[in-house]
Amino acid sequence: MKLSATLEDAFNDQITLEFEASLVYRQLAIELELRDLPGMAAWLRHQADEEIVHANKFIDHLADRDNHPRIGAMNAPQVTVTSVLDAFSAALQHEQRVSESIRNLYRAAEAEGDLDARPLLNWFLEEQVEEEATVREIVGRVEMINDDGPGLLRLDEELGARPLATTEA
Repeated sequence: MKLSATLEDAFNDQITLEFEASLVYRQLAIELELRDLPGMAAWLRHQADEEIVHANKFIDHLADRDNHPRIGAMNAPQVTVTSVLDAFSAALQHEQRVSESIRNLYRAAEAEGDLDARPLLNWFLEEQVEEEATVREIVGRVEMINDDGPGLLRLDEELGARPLATTEA
């Protein structure tokens, strides 16, 4: 069943937002790489890759339903990073923005009675709870560490040990 034009536009907006999230994570990775924190940078690059996978899930959903996926206009991410806490706080803020966008997409699909969108949107609702919890935990740990060099290096090593094979297919 084809999505309505209104829902198609909303799904396309989500596709764009997922690609924007990828760019935000990539810029944050650059910022932490420049601070000689390669583990944190690798974790953030992995998140950037995961956001592209998320965009592709929406693209596939639209295409499978005979709609036309489109990537909208994007601006370069404007993130200011003066500390590790800034980087992960920016990541959390962006995850919260994505979460609200998905909730709004769910509400729009429900208002139109689009049952076929439910499985995908349910998956994303669960995914966003997990994403926010993970980044919120990192923010909490960075707040505990503050600017303690050994603590930051330990967290850098831990985040850098994230298996690369965990990006969703």
